Amino acid sequence: MAASEDLEDLPGVGPATAEKLTENGYDSYQGIAVASPGELSNTADVGESSAADIIQAAREAADIGGFESGAEVLERREQIGKLSWGVEEVDELLGGGVETQSITEVYGEFGAGKSQVTHQLAVNVQLPAEHGGLEGSSIFIDSEDTFRPERIEQMVEGLEDDVIADTMVLHDVAEEGEADPGDDALFDDLVESILDKIHVAKAFNSNHQILLAEKAQELASEGQDEAFPVRLLAVDSLTAHFRAEYVGRGELADRQQKLNKHLHDLMRVGDLNNTAVVVTNQVAANPDSFFGDPTQPIGGNILGHTSTFRLYLRKSKGDKRIVRLVDAPNLPDGEGVMRVEEGGLMAE
Repeated sequence: MAASEDLEDLPGVGPATAEKLTENGYDSYQGIAVASPGELSNTADVGESSAADIIQAAREAADIGGFESGAEVLERREQIGKLSWGVEEVDELLGGGVETQSITEVYGEFGAGKSQVTHQLAVNVQLPAEHGGLEGSSIFIDSEDTFRPERIEQMVEGLEDDVIADTMVLHDVAEEGEADPGDDALFDDLVESILDKIHVAKAFNSNHQILLAEKAQELASEGQDEAFPVRLLAVDSLTAHFRAEYVGRGELADRQQKLNKHLHDLMRVGDLNNTAVVVTNQVAANPDSFFGDPTQPIGGNILGHTSTFRLYLRKSKGDKRIVRLVDAPNLPDGEGVMRVEEGGLMAE
């Protein structure tokens, strides 16, 4: 039900309201069903009571909001995809890879490799399923001017030859049996195809970043029937603008409120489109810590509770990085080791 005329079947939704809803990413009953009355009221220029009626009708039409059995939840979770890091030890740590329909937070100090992770996943999500990919495209919200297309090319070069060959076939760069990783022309076509499927937007401030998350939902929804649907939403970094713009304890409540809304917008993209959401986060040193690592992530309890998986990256000797799983709903804490090389993230 992605067409605006379908929305007109809801009570109180006429052609003009349906058009406003569709333009703002509310193009399905399910998308409307999980919205709040205040949110929908501001979007569609209707009263909150009317918005509540529209949401209730959408919930009934989409059959959402009720209870379901544990067996039904298990069946639904079988649709969840696992996106490989390309490092077996880290994939095992994550129970097979980065989950779709979840927020995975990666935090660490500068130079720990957070942006390397988002670049690598933007490549890996486009790989064939047999090589750990999700055969989808990605959205990259860049708040720290970190995205580099040259790095994407290096990471494609770092893939195994058989992975490159199979990916050439998947991207229609070459026919099966004719894919040659050593063919410079074919390789250049593959890199161009991969870059073409990474939708990059630079966020200039926190309000713009929030707007881009709303636009990401619209883009992901529109592309679900395409050959490469959006399967990854990366935000690098989630907290940079919020940290710079909201300074001091007096503005902490406003910052956390906005960050909370932003996180729920990101979560909705993942839930509605079976997309993996990966956010990087900055850190601060805890002056009260006398023992152990004083490093702690920015964002407080709101980010801690909203993130499904939390990973801490820290530097080791040379190009080695320690990946520590700090929090997960169904996995034990643990650590893995990877290397950050010119060809991307590699096993130790």
